[in-house]
Amino acid sequence: MKQVDVVVIGAGAAGMMCAIEAAKRGRFVLVVDHADAPGEKIRISGGGRCNFTNLNASPRNYISQNPSFCISALRRYTQHDFIALVERYGIAYHEKTLGQLFCDGSSRQIVDLLVNEMKAHGAMLRVNTVVEAVEREEQGFRLRLTQGNVSCRSLVVASGGKSIPKMGATGFGYELAQQFGIQVTDTRPALVPLTLEPNLLERLKPLAGVSVDAVASCGKTQFPEAMLFTHRGLSGPAILQISSYWREGDEISIAMLPSTDLFGELRAARASNGRQAVQTVLGNFLPKRLAQLIAETEKVGGNLADLSDKVLRRVSDAVNHWRFKPAGSEGYRTAEVTLGGVDTNALDSRTMEAKAVPGLFFIGEVVDVTGWLGGYNFQWAWSSGWCAGQVA
Repeated sequence: MKQVDVVVIGAGAAGMMCAIEAAKRGRFVLVVDHADAPGEKIRISGGGRCNFTNLNASPRNYISQNPSFCISALRRYTQHDFIALVERYGIAYHEKTLGQLFCDGSSRQIVDLLVNEMKAHGAMLRVNTVVEAVEREEQGFRLRLTQGNVSCRSLVVASGGKSIPKMGATGFGYELAQQFGIQVTDTRPALVPLTLEPNLLERLKPLAGVSVDAVASCGKTQFPEAMLFTHRGLSGPAILQISSYWREGDEISIAMLPSTDLFGELRAARASNGRQAVQTVLGNFLPKRLAQLIAETEKVGGNLADLSDKVLRRVSDAVNHWRFKPAGSEGYRTAEVTLGGVDTNALDSRTMEAKAVPGLFFIGEVVDVTGWLGGYNFQWAWSSGWCAGQVA
């Protein structure tokens, strides 16, 4: 049976970062993954260009039952630390919007960076390797793999969440935590498109493919970004962001012209040219198809001159105070991440080690720390992986 110091389950962002740091300390590290290649979610991220971090990353950009848990890791290994690593490898990048950093070229550059760093420091990688069983031993852990057994002193679980099952995502990490008596908070799809009830979806069908800059709100939380109408409901950054805060039965509010006093614009248009139609004025601010649908839905035909302030207010509200209850979400199939996970109360926030199971670590998406859209989840992977790598 092979003996190593550290086994890392999962060759994703967090797992490879942890392996690099542990190997730097002279630890004999083995990384195993059931996929055909390392970093598959990195490869497909950001439209193939990998939104690898965010200049604005801070604890306020993360959701957890224990919001303070992520503070230590994010402060000890920051976005600037990872940017320095990217620059050391000569990888060109750019800021897209809201602090989001993307590779100028392929996301494979980030995967290659991590793989090369592992090799440089002596960490071993085995792909196409399934973990069939894990047992506790006096000196650590024993793993039964499809390619033989291995024993280790430290076991790091970086197996990710349930999002994008076609990439091989499973609940393995949660099951392993529960095997060792560690609680797992409720999990659900996050950063995911929302679906609509059939009648509303049918009415909005002509808008599939239409995009607008909007503010999506749920309760006291709101996000100002693009929104996209789809054949199944709503998507786009604003919707993906708010989906992490939405729960079944909650109402979503949308402002499609958040910085425009639309009621005032409609009144001004009525005074200056009362012969024009409402949808004509709306078309000056919104995509034509959307303007037409709003006018039809609110049943406001004819000339502006014939419409009262009450009607104009109703039209304005339809644009900037559109309220509806989503039917659901598209689920893990298209969710970018999994909300919830291994209970942070069971982990040491500086090391990611399980308090009740010495030598067992959980990092990355498998933990109940979920970032906003825009590179925040990658930064959590780098930070939590780095922390575990200092001690595993």
